[in-house]
Amino acid sequence: MPNNTIHNLRYLKPYRKSLRNHGTSAEATLWKSLQKRQLDGKKFRRQHSIGNFIVDFFCFEEKLAIELYGSVHDDPLVAMNDERKTEYLKSHGIQVIRFENRAVFENLDAVLEMIRGSFNHP
Repeated sequence: MPNNTIHNLRYLKPYRKSLRNHGTSAEATLWKSLQKRQLDGKKFRRQHSIGNFIVDFFCFEEKLAIELYGSVHDDPLVAMNDERKTEYLKSHGIQVIRFENRAVFENLDAVLEMIRGSFNHP
């Protein structure tokens, strides 16, 4: 069971809700394939916070965070924050995989296969 004291901290709830309500079209497209346990029966959450960071999608069972990114992440300061987020998540045993928004639109099947390939099969 994950350490719930770092998950979905109350003070981040308005930010998580805002991100869910104003998500990108790439997030909406990927969510259609992840919601309701559609991918190998795994439950994913949207805009889930871990510590002070909010990830686009998270699967508790697999300890897997999925991040989508666009051109804003080319900014050095944003990229540095992404690296800090990744290191924090790794320190809590969470694997992080990232996809460009474009990949979701151009080859959703390949993105889903990469996510599936990240599952820790027994």
